[in-house]
Amino acid sequence: MVDQTPLAHDSLSVHKHLELAQSIISRMAEYSRSCKVWCTTLVSAVLIFVVRSETSEYTFMALIPAIMLLVLDTYYVAQERAFRKSHEGFVKRLHGGKLFPADLFAFERIDSPWKHAVSSAGSFSVWPFYLAVLVMVLLFWWIANL
Repeated sequence: MVDQTPLAHDSLSVHKHLELAQSIISRMAEYSRSCKVWCTTLVSAVLIFVVRSETSEYTFMALIPAIMLLVLDTYYVAQERAFRKSHEGFVKRLHGGKLFPADLFAFERIDSPWKHAVSSAGSFSVWPFYLAVLVMVLLFWWIANL
């Protein structure tokens, strides 16, 4: 039989659930930051290789890790948003007195993962960085071909 008694605000299990959700959100944000760090490192390494080899044809190889990390970064931002939405729903149910023990073990699913991922690509934490990388690679190619 499932317990239908609403959970109290000060319940230890509620606090643990909130801590878990917050740690997941923080971890997704850290993974997103790591994607940007790796992108900077790998793009720079490819461009250094291009300078040393004195062949500008390889310049656009720098876009391969950038595109791969853009996709991964977008995924992490989408996951972070989904967990944040689930966390907000949990808190609303808690404050509305409609939070039950079964809610501690469930995270809300996102409606359309692809739609969510595409909207995350338009996030201010994603597109300016990767647009800057693209502009930098194009500038590098243009300067190398002068």
